[in-house]
Amino acid sequence: MKSNYILYILICYCLSGCKKDFLEAKPSASIVNPTSLSEFRSLLDNSNILNKTGALPMISSDEYSIVNKADFDAFSVQTLKNAYLWQSDVYSGEVNIPDWNQLYSAIFYANNALDGLEKIERLPSNATQWDDLKGAALFYRAFAYFDLTRNFCPVYIPSQAVNDLGLPLRKSAGIDIIEKRSNLEETFSFIITDLVHSVSLLKDDYQAINKNRPSKASVYALLARIYLYMGKYNDAEENADKCITKYSKLIDYNNVSQTSDIPFSYSTDETIFYSTQVVAYSQTTAYTTVATAIKIDPALIALYQPRDLRLNIFFVKNALGNLNVKRGYVGGGFYAFSGLATDEVLLIKAECAARSGRPDITAALLNNLLVNRYQKGTFTPYSNLSSDAALELVLNERRKELVWRALRWSDLKRLNRDGSNIKLERNLGGTTYTLAPNSTKYVFPIPDDEIALSGIQQNVR
Repeated sequence: MKSNYILYILICYCLSGCKKDFLEAKPSASIVNPTSLSEFRSLLDNSNILNKTGALPMISSDEYSIVNKADFDAFSVQTLKNAYLWQSDVYSGEVNIPDWNQLYSAIFYANNALDGLEKIERLPSNATQWDDLKGAALFYRAFAYFDLTRNFCPVYIPSQAVNDLGLPLRKSAGIDIIEKRSNLEETFSFIITDLVHSVSLLKDDYQAINKNRPSKASVYALLARIYLYMGKYNDAEENADKCITKYSKLIDYNNVSQTSDIPFSYSTDETIFYSTQVVAYSQTTAYTTVATAIKIDPALIALYQPRDLRLNIFFVKNALGNLNVKRGYVGGGFYAFSGLATDEVLLIKAECAARSGRPDITAALLNNLLVNRYQKGTFTPYSNLSSDAALELVLNERRKELVWRALRWSDLKRLNRDGSNIKLERNLGGTTYTLAPNSTKYVFPIPDDEIALSGIQQNVR
């Protein structure tokens, strides 16, 4: 019996964004067999599939709250409601969960490209294009697998990774083989191997327009994000440095509108690789400036200092006087930016420097970032920090700078692994719900229909 996401993949492939003549020319089963490099480029340019991450982490994180029980009861998607309250049964029978299905669709696309490219001879005349396509396919596969890993697998602990459950690792586009779950060490090894291979193939240029396409800087930024999550801080900093060498431009927020609901463009200079959250759960995870059912966490807002431009650029008051979030690095896009950007890379390096006892480096990096975030002439640079103070500062800056990017959930997982002991609470209708540090509920269950069709092992929650 085939896994349920296979049918979803094929339907999406037939209906979505490759070139029209390509789709019309291959209307049947052969549609999954591009034959030219241009067709593979069309396949890999389908950002509706390949440039997506899950949204369950946003629903479950502590960046916002639902204002009252009446608003909560009015939400139509049970998965949203269960994830918000950290229920053991997240899906309540709902199927076709995009956080799982769409990410495996991306993996299918990448595998299809990798399989097909092997049938096209690499010649001196096409070598640059051939290499770039293969490097991109490897990157997209790794990007999707990491998002699945941080959502559907336990946080990485070196001594436990060979025993913890990882993902079913599909390494080719064949749809007839059911892959059982690998262990977590194997999953991370596969992801990192893909990225190391990818960076040797991709063009050495920054995608100023086609930000949906990866470059070498994208690979290094993703590796830095992955190694930070794993707690491998030396490796995280090394890859952050490599990324910064390739691209490190920051936006001066003094030149960004504080009144517009769309303060940034799609092609904003800080974006290294563009992705957004899956099109789902719009009542909580989409950008909105008028939703009265949700509000940004006041404790998060309290972290912003006077003359910090991010407060007005990121947030706006709704009709109830609560704060909603404006659009981030997506231009007019509706769903939250979850891609890779230079601000995140600088913060990764800053955190790694603090953890390795180099607070002067952390201070210099924070100063470089924050002078571009505060009203001109009002930011007082940091100096003479202790390592502990530097780490506290950089973790607070991650919360303020990377808000609404679906990074907070994985940060909570890794910080609690390292002893931060962060407990989450929600109050709704007179009832208090709590999420303990290192709870098994930080790992989302595999969707019920996937378990029924493939028989892979379920997470304990």
